[in-house]
Amino acid sequence: MGNGLAYLMLAIWPAVCVAFFARLSLERALIWSIIGAYMLLPPITEFDLPLVPDMDKFSIPNVAVLLIIVAFLGLRPSFIPRHGITKLLVAAILLGTVITVLTNSDPIKFLVRTDALPIEFSYGQLPGLRVLDTLSVLSSQIIMLIPFFLARAYLSTDKGLRELMFAILLAGLIYTIPALIEIRLSPQINTWVYGFFQHNFLQMMREGGFRPIVFMPHALWLALFFVMALSAGAALVRAAEPKHRWRYLLATFYLVVVLYLSKSQASQLYALLLLPLILFGSATWQIRVAVVCALIAVIYPMLRGLGLVPLDLILAKAQALDPARAQSLEYRFWNEEQLLARAAEKPAFGWGGWGRNLERDPHTGEIATIPDGRWIIVFGTFGWMGYIAQMGLVALPIALVAWYKRKLPTVQMSPLIAPLCLMLGITMMDMLLNDTLVPMTWLLVGAILGYAERFAPERPGKKRPFPEGPAINRRHKPDRRTVL
Repeated sequence: MGNGLAYLMLAIWPAVCVAFFARLSLERALIWSIIGAYMLLPPITEFDLPLVPDMDKFSIPNVAVLLIIVAFLGLRPSFIPRHGITKLLVAAILLGTVITVLTNSDPIKFLVRTDALPIEFSYGQLPGLRVLDTLSVLSSQIIMLIPFFLARAYLSTDKGLRELMFAILLAGLIYTIPALIEIRLSPQINTWVYGFFQHNFLQMMREGGFRPIVFMPHALWLALFFVMALSAGAALVRAAEPKHRWRYLLATFYLVVVLYLSKSQASQLYALLLLPLILFGSATWQIRVAVVCALIAVIYPMLRGLGLVPLDLILAKAQALDPARAQSLEYRFWNEEQLLARAAEKPAFGWGGWGRNLERDPHTGEIATIPDGRWIIVFGTFGWMGYIAQMGLVALPIALVAWYKRKLPTVQMSPLIAPLCLMLGITMMDMLLNDTLVPMTWLLVGAILGYAERFAPERPGKKRPFPEGPAINRRHKPDRRTVL
């Protein structure tokens, strides 16, 4: 989907990544190759290649930065996490994918009725997964994890955390310009540039105005992007030298205004929680709240399956605040119920891809459910094993930081690590509503995990994984400018 420019942008992005690595420090080049693609490349558009995952705005930058770092810079990032639990979760993601394919060789059949007269019936089907499909599905999981591994290796130093925070803030500030244009004129930039609109236009209309979307998959994703940016700004307010704080404070306030104009209530609630905590709360309390958010996100499917989530109470509260939003929430809950029932038929390893996890009309074969949250997509596709492995891997860095913060109270941690944990925790909460586990999120996961691993005690006969920070190729000129 898209015009020639859309496919051209996807095709030339590896060259853009090469330019980043040629001109910027390793940390900045890695960050902007991933975040820049998220901001600028067309959504939905992809190269459909045989036997490999679809190449889109998420997978192309991931593969490109890995090849550049390994082949051109001559670096060897470690793909084996230090903690045993982390190794187990990564192995479960990969092994579970293989088992999912092997346990879904049966086709899914449904009856198709023609609308024309005379009415006729025929059988349609979704094909079963082949052993050959293991290569494609496994490759997609590995590509998904590339930013996680690279961030763990190269963004887990104090400098790497500062670069990541500053890049998120700057990216949000840059994106406010097209966002304000769409708020004023309507969300048309993706149509103007790439020749198509990526979602339902009616969902971009809100409160007599428009919600911006720019090049994101949905306006809700863009609103969360602004939440991450203003959170990064608030963290830099506290971490910067006094003479520079007013700049970050002004940028944060500006992003709050843009977020308000974006008309996404969930993200506005996130900001109301995050800003006071980051600006005034202690690191201990920030990490505690992050742990609570991560825990809720991980156990939510279990609570839904046991009927312990008070759906009626939530809908009643939403009805009192906004009847229109309550109706949307009710429809979301209904979809989740249908998808949960579908997932319960294959709870261990899921249904696999190609829409096999979706409920379909038995007479037409048309999709009858819409999966929104990341949790229900992963749960239905890869079952309990895939869900626990993937969500556990995202949540584990927060738990490790909390553990070492409590176990080593005298150790001075970076002032940015607690806000990063809080940003990741809120993103996990949002994944209950939206499929917002994007490469930028994996950068957060990897950076936090790598930072936490530095506090792990050394094992006899083993060297610390990062004795003096990540190994940097001497031929690669570092950026001597400071962020704070």
